[in-house]
Order: sequence, then structure tokens, then C-alpha cells
Amino acid sequence: MSFLEELKDLGVDIDGGLKRLNGNEKLYTRLFGSFLKTLNTNEIPLDFDCTEYQDVIEKAHTIKGTAGNLSITPLYESYTEILGLLRNEKPEEAKVILEKVFPVQEEIVRCIEKNMS
Repeated sequence: MSFLEELKDLGVDIDGGLKRLNGNEKLYTRLFGSFLKTLNTNEIPLDFDCTEYQDVIEKAHTIKGTAGNLSITPLYESYTEILGLLRNEKPEEAKVILEKVFPVQEEIVRCIEKNMS
């Protein structure tokens, strides 16, 4: 199974992502390496402080945007919801969504790391 097929099985909208890049599969594949860097520099701890979370809003916004650009649908949708909850001052509810999406995120990261090495 190819890298993009594996990602598709994990819920990534490969067709949508390729369409954004005019079908440039090489560039699309390479951008997943950039996505890993985005996740590493914008890591959100599951136990973030529910009284001071402005930095979490910024990190969630960055992850959401990058996931959206690459059509990583499960992460894009979850971070969109997390961001909305945080902006509406519902950090505890945002944590619940973060806890649910984290295993999916880890699976996608493992797939990318396996295929980028």
C-alpha cells in the first residue's frame, strides 16, 4: 500500500489535497514533513491550563490551518471544534475533543514518519 493510500485509510482527503496543489503528488507528499514540524512546534498538552490558554488557541489555530491545507480531515475537523470551544471559553470541553483526536493524530503521525524516513 502506498503512503497516500495509507493516509486515505486514516481519513485524509487525498483527492482534495492534491487538487489544492494542481495534482503535484511530489509536493503534496513533501508537505507532510512540514506538517510534522508544525505539530512538533505547536504541541498541545492534554493537561493544558484551563485558566490561561491563549497559547493553546494559537497552537490549535496553526494545526487546524495546516491540517486543512493538506486535507487531513479528521484533524482539521477536530481542531476546528477545539478552537471554537476555546474561543467560547469552554476549555474543559475542548480537552475532551483533544483527548479523542489525539490517538488519531498519533496514528497519522506514525504513518507520515514511517513513510518519510
